[in-house]
Amino acid sequence: MGAITASSFRELKAKGEKISVLTAYDYPTAVLMDEAGVDAVLVGDSMGNVIMGMENTLGVTMDMMFHHVRMVRRGVKRAMVIADMPYLSYQISAEEAVRNAGRLISEGGAQGVKIEGPVVYFGDVIRSLTRASIPVMGHIGLTPQSINQMGGYKIQGRGENAARRLRMEALELQSVGCFAIVLECVPAEVAKEITLSLSVPTIGIGAGPDCDGQVLVNHDILGWGQAKFTKTYVDVRSAMSTAYAVYVDEVKQGVFPGEEHCYE
Repeated sequence: MGAITASSFRELKAKGEKISVLTAYDYPTAVLMDEAGVDAVLVGDSMGNVIMGMENTLGVTMDMMFHHVRMVRRGVKRAMVIADMPYLSYQISAEEAVRNAGRLISEGGAQGVKIEGPVVYFGDVIRSLTRASIPVMGHIGLTPQSINQMGGYKIQGRGENAARRLRMEALELQSVGCFAIVLECVPAEVAKEITLSLSVPTIGIGAGPDCDGQVLVNHDILGWGQAKFTKTYVDVRSAMSTAYAVYVDEVKQGVFPGEEHCYE
């Protein structure tokens, strides 16, 4: 398959091919992910937590998103670039949502946006975006922008009533035109039921193996992850820590720079 687009997601689901998604926030990381064959790069508002040191994602602004979307877009040739819509960029009105998302597309180079929340709250917004030819990825389950209302980072969809509500929300997001739906921190069996009920793909994060694809935060797979659903593929964090400590020691001891590092 060539360059990945919103329509590619349905094709991948129809073929039974799992969809790989990772977050990126800068050019060199995006280059490596694209070369590795990732299907989509999500410029997530998770940047607030993992690279800015914020307590949550609520402080991420549109200006921050533009800055990082542009960097990532320059590094990607094949993967689809999806930008998170940050807090208050779409909650105020559909008109403002279209303006903000349109800028992420036209100025930032993103090829789609992701919005957190169900149709009951944001149906008009999603419809307006799709009418403006902006592909929208939905996101239900644990929605980090709603943590103050949810009371923290908690598993969603436990119990029959909660599971029924999630199934309904997923179908409604599909009906208003979302090309894919992220399921975050949802019991695996519930995520499986939702996945089987939809014609658009589900992308899981902490939602079990039966989703049509998976997404993880870049730093979580490199040694910073602490959640149950993350996996450290390479402990880059420890390697960096060691390198910094050795550098400091060599400078203090006068070992670096050596003769080989000096100009004649």
